[in-house]
Amino acid sequence: SEATHQYLQLRGMGKAKTFHQAAARNSNVVIELLGDRPLRDYSTVDAGSVRDTLIKRGLSILSVKRTFITIRAIFNLAIAEHGLDMRNPFASIFMPEGDSKKRVSIPVETIREIQQSCYEIDDDMRWLVALISDTGMRLAEAAGLHVDDLHLDEEIPYVNIRPHPWRSLKTKGSQRQVPLVGASLWAAQRIKQTASSCFAFDRYTDNKQCRANSASNALNKWMQTNFRDDIVIHGFRHALRDRLRAVQCPSEMIDQIGGWATAGVGQSYGEGYDLKSTFQQLLKI
Repeated sequence: SEATHQYLQLRGMGKAKTFHQAAARNSNVVIELLGDRPLRDYSTVDAGSVRDTLIKRGLSILSVKRTFITIRAIFNLAIAEHGLDMRNPFASIFMPEGDSKKRVSIPVETIREIQQSCYEIDDDMRWLVALISDTGMRLAEAAGLHVDDLHLDEEIPYVNIRPHPWRSLKTKGSQRQVPLVGASLWAAQRIKQTASSCFAFDRYTDNKQCRANSASNALNKWMQTNFRDDIVIHGFRHALRDRLRAVQCPSEMIDQIGGWATAGVGQSYGEGYDLKSTFQQLLKI
């Protein structure tokens, strides 16, 4: 419990509430099953028993792996910070292969059908879907926007994706400007025209938090009921990458548009592509 407290103090600075909740929840799994002991008193046999118990409870292998990632990180930080002469008992635990569902990249024809339905229904939930559809934003990035993040009076309209007190960003590279085209531009215009608060989506966002999980559940249900039962809102993000590849957009520019981490030191040099360049590529799709 002390190691978890230190982990949240050091690694949790500036992180979203969900990060803190996940760390506490995963740490409590160990405490519940093995007791709150000094770190040295846990063994690899103990770690294996945690794995086995979670699998017996019906958790997917992916969920068990995610739990262990957090527990390992808590141990690693405490070992490093306190100079403990011990191995991390959760570091090398074997995990069986699980059936992981690959997220489906939404086909272009389905995207067009969804966008057309968004135009017809024309409410805030459909604006959120449309905004994501041609920008590839993460759901929390879009749902947690401030109205002033939408810049529509510029030569090239764009959305400024930046951290807010109620919604952090996944990585430093997630902070970016993405041109608005197609359905995303329409959605941004509708949000600006009808805004009754400073939040682009006050159904899901307030001064304290952005409830992206609630948005995800509602939007996934709508899309799966009306279009395809194997798609989710995150599929637009996968689709954007495929759509940009199809028009021979440079991979570094794709990473910049989507806020994906780039590999290698070289990509961190320079200022990246300007708004006009990314705008031209997004127009092609």
